[in-house]
Amino acid sequence: MFADQAWLPGPDPLVLLAAVALDLCFGDPPNRFHPVAWFGRAVSPWIRVEEPTSGTAARDFVRGIVLVLVSTLGFVALGCGIVALTRPWPLLSFVAQVLVLKSAFAIRGLGAAGSVTESALRRGNLEQARHSLRSLCSRDPSSLGPSEIAASAVESVAENASDSAVAPFLFYALGGLPGVLAYRAVNTLDAMVGYRGRFEFFGKAAARLDDVLNWIPARLCAALLLVVGRLRGADWLRGWAVMRRDAATTPSPNAGRPMAAMAGLLGVRLTKRGVYALGDPTRPTGPDEIAQAWNIARDAILATALLVCLALRLGASA
Repeated sequence: MFADQAWLPGPDPLVLLAAVALDLCFGDPPNRFHPVAWFGRAVSPWIRVEEPTSGTAARDFVRGIVLVLVSTLGFVALGCGIVALTRPWPLLSFVAQVLVLKSAFAIRGLGAAGSVTESALRRGNLEQARHSLRSLCSRDPSSLGPSEIAASAVESVAENASDSAVAPFLFYALGGLPGVLAYRAVNTLDAMVGYRGRFEFFGKAAARLDDVLNWIPARLCAALLLVVGRLRGADWLRGWAVMRRDAATTPSPNAGRPMAAMAGLLGVRLTKRGVYALGDPTRPTGPDEIAQAWNIARDAILATALLVCLALRLGASA
C-alpha cells in the first residue's frame, strides 16, 4: 500500500465509502461531465492517426506502448493534481478525492444497463433489448434472439462486476488515487484498441497490460460471486465446478472466471457463437436470470468495498 505523501493523501476507507454511496445514490454523470469520457475523447485523435496502421508490427507495437505510457501518466497527473491543489483545505480535499475516485468505477450504472435490457425483454421489445445491450458489451446484437440477449447481459454483468468495480477498489487500496486512475486508463484503452483487427499490434500493449492488471481482481470477483451465490441459495458447488471446467476456454485469461462462475450459479449456458460456451443449460436464460445475476454481482461488489475498507482500516492501525 502506498504511503500517504505530503502532496497527496493515501487511500482512505472513508473516501471509498463516500464514493460508493455517491455512486449508489446518483450513478454516473453524463458523458460531457465524466472524466473517463474526457480521457476517451482526448486519446481518440491519437488513435485515428494510426489508421491505417504503419504496416510494421514492431512499429505499431512501440506506438501502442507510447500511447499507454503518455495517456496513462497524463490521466493520473490530472486527477492527482486536482486533489493535490485542494490539500490545504481538508473538506474540499475530501470532496475532490471522492469525486476523482468515483469517476474510476461504476456500480449503479452497471445495474441500470442490465435493468433496461431486462425490462425490454419482459415487454417483448426485442429491438430495444438489442439496443440496450450495446451499453453492456461490444458484441453485435442485431442477430441475437431473446435468450441470447439475456445470456449476453448476464455475461456482461458478471465480467463488468470485476472490471468496473472490484478491480478499481483493489487498485485504490494498493495504490491510492494514482493506482486506480492508472488502472482505469489502461482498461479504457483496452476497450478502445485492445482487440484483433486493424489495431492488432497497436493495441497489444494496452490489451496485455490490462490482462496482467485484471488477473487477481477477476479471480477474487469470481470467488466472491460464489460466496454471495451460496448466501443467496444458488448452487455454489455447480458454480465452482463450471468455473474450473470452462473459465479458461474464453480468449481472455480473466473474463471467463466471473462469467463461468455466474453461469454455474444460475444453471445457464453463456455462449459466444464460435468462440466459447460456459455452463450447462439446465434452464433457459431470460429476464429473471439477468435480475439474479445483478443481485449476486451487486452484493459481491459491495462485499469487496467493505473488505477493502476493513483492510485499509487495519493497515492504518497496524
